[in-house]
Amino acid sequence: MEGKKKIPTNTITRDVKDLAAPTGNIYESVVILYKRANQIAAAEKKELTKKLEDFRGDRDTMEEVFENKEQIEISKYYERQPKPGLVAIAEFESGELFYKKAGEK
Repeated sequence: MEGKKKIPTNTITRDVKDLAAPTGNIYESVVILYKRANQIAAAEKKELTKKLEDFRGDRDTMEEVFENKEQIEISKYYERQPKPGLVAIAEFESGELFYKKAGEK
């Protein structure tokens, strides 16, 4: 992941008005968060796939896959990471997210 900030790994209740404040419209804020979360998820998937490529082999049997502890640890690491939506919200709330409306220069 990009930075090692303190992002909660579980959901927390947020005031909708606070999320709508930067854009003036809750729907615009949700679209921004949705698009950023998709970017984060795609980057994490690409990174995980790249790391797991090392373990892929033509002759892997099911027993070898289950016994590969390094692969399991890598997968568990990514499972423990904050969800992309939570990362996007944290970036949005801290002002780290750059966005602009279509048609703006």
